Amino acid sequence: MFKKLLSLTLFLVPWLLCAQDHTFVFTPQWTTQAQFAGYYVAQEKGFYEEEGVKVQIVHPSASQSAAERIRTGQSQATTLTLAQALEVIDKGTPLVNILQTSMNNGLVIVSRRGKDPLKQHGARVGIWNAGFGQMAICLNEIEHLGYEWVRFVDNVTLFVSGALDATLAMSYNEYYQLLQTGMELTEENVYRFRNHGYNVQEDGVYMTLDAYRRQKEDAERFARASRHGWEWAAAHPEETLDIVMEYVRRDHIATNRVLQGLMLEEILRLQIDRESGEREFRLRPDMVGLASSLMTRCGMLKRPITYEEMIVR
Repeated sequence: MFKKLLSLTLFLVPWLLCAQDHTFVFTPQWTTQAQFAGYYVAQEKGFYEEEGVKVQIVHPSASQSAAERIRTGQSQATTLTLAQALEVIDKGTPLVNILQTSMNNGLVIVSRRGKDPLKQHGARVGIWNAGFGQMAICLNEIEHLGYEWVRFVDNVTLFVSGALDATLAMSYNEYYQLLQTGMELTEENVYRFRNHGYNVQEDGVYMTLDAYRRQKEDAERFARASRHGWEWAAAHPEETLDIVMEYVRRDHIATNRVLQGLMLEEILRLQIDRESGEREFRLRPDMVGLASSLMTRCGMLKRPITYEEMIVR
């Protein structure tokens, strides 16, 4: 009898501790960098505390993606690009968008020797092993480019060494890494998706529908405080960069202040809606429709996914 009680106690104590700990675990979809500056600001400036929500920021590991963490309940929320979110929903996990930070697409293709990426049929093109290249896959299909995709982890070494004809890059990340190597980037050899009919929003904060229903109040508090963090970051870029660099040093990320400063500037630019000129922090129905249409056409989704499926219920 004693053994049974001891066993039951050992099982229940962790569960009870978790039940009493109302920590809202948030996982950005990539490693520590200025792409997530607003959340670091909200944490360090006490905006989450002011809203009455206890937040823990946990970055994904090499063996477990951010999407997997929310699917299994280890994190309550994560950032995903709109295209990533559509794929997760398509695979059977309903998601709710609680905050949209990106209003524009930052994906680019960079080719070698000043060549137009769209004129390099059959080129060997680098793409992230972790995803993020959905619009490029659609472009390849729609334009019949015949690209040979070569997957890499988190750098552009293959491209710089000459092993690739072109590579995908983010305008706020790898694009600047390439510039720092001394590579010449011009309008002739850089294809910006947002200027060619593929301006699909990227980073937003998502929760599973079940998690949102369980923690609606915490989700709304987290979203308000995070928005406050991004607004503060836009008004205080240098102080924000100080905070980012503290997080970078803590997590032993190989980067530098110049690169992170350029990243922060571009991330903040991508947050401004082209039509209104404002930071709107909203998921746009037309962009959901565009992304769903493109991805369905290219066979990446089994069915069209609507804006109504993704907004807060």
